[in-house]
Amino acid sequence: METAEPEDGLHNSARDQLKTIVERIERLEEEKAALASDIKEVYAEAKGNGFDTKALRSVVRIRKQDMSERREAEAVLATYMQALGMLEAM
Repeated sequence: METAEPEDGLHNSARDQLKTIVERIERLEEEKAALASDIKEVYAEAKGNGFDTKALRSVVRIRKQDMSERREAEAVLATYMQALGMLEAM
């Protein structure tokens, strides 16, 4: 006697595992949204204290880079700026 497959084609264990994974992702997405809101509040606080939030975002991004990656990015930026006449010739 053959066992009938569930209508959706997933066995109960696979369905349970899928449900657990989706629920975990949803929970993490909620946490991510809460963290994004917290970060937004910190930037608003910084702006209220007179800091330039665009510059702060750049500093945060740059601090994530390792030194060699940072130097390479700065060199490329300087090369492009010089080629466009945005820097004085050295």
